[in-house]
Amino acid sequence: MHTRVLTGITPSGTPHLGNYLGAIRPAILASRQKDVDSFYFLADLHALIKCCGQPDRIHRSTLEIAATWLAAGLDPEHVTFYRQSDIPEIPQLNWVLTCVTSKGLLNRAHAYKAAVDKNNESGEDPDAGVSAGLYMYPVLMAADILMFKSNFVPVGRDQIQHVEMARDIAERFNYYYGADLLVLPEAQIDEQVATLPGLDGRKMSKSYNNTIPLFSASDEMRRLINSIVTDAKAPGEPKSTEGSALFEIYQAFATEAETQAMRQAYADGIAWGEAKRILFERVEQEIGPMRARYEQLMANPAQIEDILIEGSKRARQIATPLLAQLREAVGLRSLLKPTKTAADDAQDALPTVQAVAVFKQYRENDGLFYFKLVADNGKGQLLLQSKGLPSGRDAGQRVALFKKDPQTALAQFKADFEYPEGVTPEQVLAALQQMQAAQDA
Repeated sequence: MHTRVLTGITPSGTPHLGNYLGAIRPAILASRQKDVDSFYFLADLHALIKCCGQPDRIHRSTLEIAATWLAAGLDPEHVTFYRQSDIPEIPQLNWVLTCVTSKGLLNRAHAYKAAVDKNNESGEDPDAGVSAGLYMYPVLMAADILMFKSNFVPVGRDQIQHVEMARDIAERFNYYYGADLLVLPEAQIDEQVATLPGLDGRKMSKSYNNTIPLFSASDEMRRLINSIVTDAKAPGEPKSTEGSALFEIYQAFATEAETQAMRQAYADGIAWGEAKRILFERVEQEIGPMRARYEQLMANPAQIEDILIEGSKRARQIATPLLAQLREAVGLRSLLKPTKTAADDAQDALPTVQAVAVFKQYRENDGLFYFKLVADNGKGQLLLQSKGLPSGRDAGQRVALFKKDPQTALAQFKADFEYPEGVTPEQVLAALQQMQAAQDA
């Protein structure tokens, strides 16, 4: 079974070397792993939050970002690469999830809290300049993730909350509707994410105006690299690699042997002009071929459009049937389908031989995460109750093993759960095996 990994890319600006080394290059390398089903999407609906009233910026940036990822090596034959706004099921799922999401959860979103705190510090109304889009964006992000049954979402440590909120929303939906319709995603954290210094030594960021655009023309790339701030040490004087923006950028592109050679050159007193020449040539060695591909794609937007449309078709092969299931679950059904009466609901509550047990995962007010096994499609007897676990990931991993290998899970996690009074281990094992058989059918 393939693991599904989803990565979102907001088209709201021109990518720079820091974006490439910190996000684009590692994501493309990850997309080439075996047994991984990778989804990459241009989050143009999210871009409306930052770029409201700037349609040309969104249009241009969408083209630039798509061309960048394709030029950098993203293979649309092996990944699903699509534009968010081409998937009409996402806005529908967004609204369905909105209706099960608590306001309290949204109040805790980092971006919203940061905006409110900034307003409070400046004496403004707490919600001054805060759009409903900014406030509600965690739900749209959850829809992006849950729409495609994503198992993992690669994020930086400062973005873990995005995935945790998607889990919370999915758990709440599954609880309300009594079935594991939505897959609970996990954050995939890369502790080694590169943070590249900019021209002035601070973190490379558009807000500092210190970036090196990824596909600058060769002469412009050379000019920008020559403008990197260095100290005043003369040629022949030993130089320290510690805190050297030039060295850090070189190290991010170079091999281990090349890095050691540059480190020795610093110790030997290399001239800054020579060090910058070496850096330019090393960056150009990697970026030059990509730049040619990028320019070819930018000159042929129809080629990119075809790739994105084809990607959306593949993505909708998953989104359309899942949304149909969710609409059925919440009651958005054809009127030609017979309606249920209270008597029908009572009959449904009765145990049947076809009914199987289901797991439910949830978070209590104590902040801990729990799961339970409930008979008869989640409507019957409680068969197994977990103890509190520190994270949703811990709960999800245990549930996954229970579904995959019941006997091993019962033995391995026996300290993490309890049998309710009157329930035997044999009864639970039988229920798990029946559930496993139903999944394999």
